[in-house]
Amino acid sequence: MDQGSGAGPHRARGRLGAPSCGARAPGAPWARFSAWLECVCVVTFDLELGQALELVYPSDFQLTDKEKSSICYLSFPDSHSGCLGDTQFIFRIRRCGGQRRPWHTDDRHCDVGAPVSLQREPAHYFGYVYFRQVKDGSVKRGYFQKSLVLVSRLPFVRLFQALLSLVAPEYFDKLAPCLEAVCSEVDQWPAPVPGRTLNLPVMGVVLQVHIPSRTDTPESAPPKQCSHKNLLPAPVVLTSVHELDLFRCFRPVLAHVQLLWELLLLGEPLLVLAPSPAVSSEMVLALTSCLQPLKFCCDYRPYFTVHDSEFKEFTTRTQAPPSVLLGVTNPFFIKTLQHWPHVLRIGEPKMPGDLPKQVKLKKPSRLKTLDTKPGLYTAYTTYLHRDKALLRRLLKGLQKKRPSDVQTAVLRRHLLELTQSFILPLEHYMASLMPLQKSITPWKTPPQIHPFRQDDFLRSLEHSGPQLTCLLKGDWLGLYRRFFKSPHFDGWYRQRHKEMAQKLEALHLEAICEANIEIWMKDKSEVEVVDLVLKLRERLVRAQGHQLPVKEATLKRARLYIETVIGSLPKDLQAILGPP
Repeated sequence: MDQGSGAGPHRARGRLGAPSCGARAPGAPWARFSAWLECVCVVTFDLELGQALELVYPSDFQLTDKEKSSICYLSFPDSHSGCLGDTQFIFRIRRCGGQRRPWHTDDRHCDVGAPVSLQREPAHYFGYVYFRQVKDGSVKRGYFQKSLVLVSRLPFVRLFQALLSLVAPEYFDKLAPCLEAVCSEVDQWPAPVPGRTLNLPVMGVVLQVHIPSRTDTPESAPPKQCSHKNLLPAPVVLTSVHELDLFRCFRPVLAHVQLLWELLLLGEPLLVLAPSPAVSSEMVLALTSCLQPLKFCCDYRPYFTVHDSEFKEFTTRTQAPPSVLLGVTNPFFIKTLQHWPHVLRIGEPKMPGDLPKQVKLKKPSRLKTLDTKPGLYTAYTTYLHRDKALLRRLLKGLQKKRPSDVQTAVLRRHLLELTQSFILPLEHYMASLMPLQKSITPWKTPPQIHPFRQDDFLRSLEHSGPQLTCLLKGDWLGLYRRFFKSPHFDGWYRQRHKEMAQKLEALHLEAICEANIEIWMKDKSEVEVVDLVLKLRERLVRAQGHQLPVKEATLKRARLYIETVIGSLPKDLQAILGPP
């Protein structure tokens, strides 16, 4: 298939009206829709224009020209993929500019309860693509080529792929009216609140999903589904909104899972060259999930092309390769990214059955532009010894014809336990940096969190290191030292420090609310009393916005304190401060 040539992607005339420049106004329709999706796009191939954005729905959603261009180019497989029929894949692009729509309260509430890896992307959009290319004699080129794209900030890949499987075939037959109806149905869906099991009706089908919560334990059984008694038709139950079939994705690289885990943990640049956007995007997303419950803090692109707006940024040789996980299908990238230290080339996926031939470890110098064979091209040496028991267990599962979902559970549990063993000593050390609760007094500024000292942490490993929970031997100290330089350590530390600071602030608020405020006010000036009111109000707002972990009883007491304090002030000050 040819990429659009000439001036680049253009907007075809939309059937639902041309998008206007303004973002949706507060209180306008589509509030519930925006809790799930930003917009729906249709990209077509125009003989004169190349890839063209045929429509955006809702029609008043604002996309910048750069975003439109990226969506157009990334919604079609490039000419090296040769995808005929229907195919699904995922891309991820940077958002340009500021906020496009009002921040709905549900958004913030949902993010607070969600695992860090499943919170809304603040600076990127996901594009979930359903592409169709079939022979069509009525078209000059002889092919019908069109993509339906769901644009969202949620990483719910399984849910949105299931939704596209229902909607896209129908849309390609019936076009715009079908799309309007689907968007209206999505606008009736309940918000994706973590911990809830939801029924989502669309096109006569009910999708039943559980929205993960940070209180869910990975080891627990799948969440109990809602009763089906009053649901007609019976719902289609999705076991996960986001988890891919890890075993299927990793079949050609199972022998190197631990090496890949270390590369990802350390934020090393990694290029994945795959035969199609579907294989590329699934492999990249599967790799990003290897570090759970740690948030993947590096940039990653499940499907990337030479037309991407960040192409020059990622391929420059004037500085070290960026910490990016890049999925591509064009062999041109092997030449362009020769300076990247790690390249994983995978072949066409094999049919289920015996374990496919494992890609071999090869030196980067053996990379050739046109005839590079599948392999993991890297000079990296692992810090930890290889766990041969995992591969034996997975091979035994294949011999016994164990279902893929069971194999995936084995693999996911292994990676989870490995990551937890690595992170647990960091968590223990970080907890020791929290000031003692008895040092928090109501009328003094709360004490500071103690600084993280890498040498102190490394010394603590002797008696509280990963060897307590993991049997793997190796240079754990070396792995930690290198981890300290990675984006993942920075992301983890910032998140934990933020949570601890919020906990400290909440404990201070509780100490104030448990103190006798009337005794405190006796010898205080009006300025000090007013200052207390303003500080209490500020913390109350933060707590009500779910930014502080405070009990409801404490919030009630804080409101009562504010009323008491304002009531003790002169009438003119009461009027200025107003009702609490």
